[in-house]
Amino acid sequence: MHDREDKEVTAFVRARYGALLRTAYLLCGDRGKAEDLVQTTLAKTVVVWPRLQRSEGVDHYVRRILVNTFVTWRRRRSWWEQPLGRLMESQARDEYVGVEQRDLLRRALDGLPARQRAAVVLRFYEDLSEQDTAHVLGCSVGTVKSLSSRGLQTLRKQWVEADAAADQEVRYA
Repeated sequence: MHDREDKEVTAFVRARYGALLRTAYLLCGDRGKAEDLVQTTLAKTVVVWPRLQRSEGVDHYVRRILVNTFVTWRRRRSWWEQPLGRLMESQARDEYVGVEQRDLLRRALDGLPARQRAAVVLRFYEDLSEQDTAHVLGCSVGTVKSLSSRGLQTLRKQWVEADAAADQEVRYA
């Protein structure tokens, strides 16, 4: 890599690292894994950087690599890495309801299949259009609609169940 390309890559990483890390965190639900995901994505990007400069799609390319790497990681998870059931922890309600809601959303996202999760994150967090999301995921717009619809349906169901459980805790407290 030449000095000019080094400077371009450094500028890109400085400008986009935070956004990539947030997206990666939403995809995998773990800060350490998100950092690994971004690092792997950026390593793959550096290899093809000179070719990317001839096109305008650097952000799309990097997002696509991020999502594809996440989906591949989820598919290759060995049997011994399968998560066991969730521990049911009782959490006291506090005045910071927003924190609880973000945590509930993060846990609900964690329960979605990888492609549904990717579609929901790209559409509603990254605010990509259906066409752009389809481009990043490498699928049709209809598939994006289906994945997003099923993902949102699952999230809504989990939200309603969490509200019902919280109401029940309040009644028995």
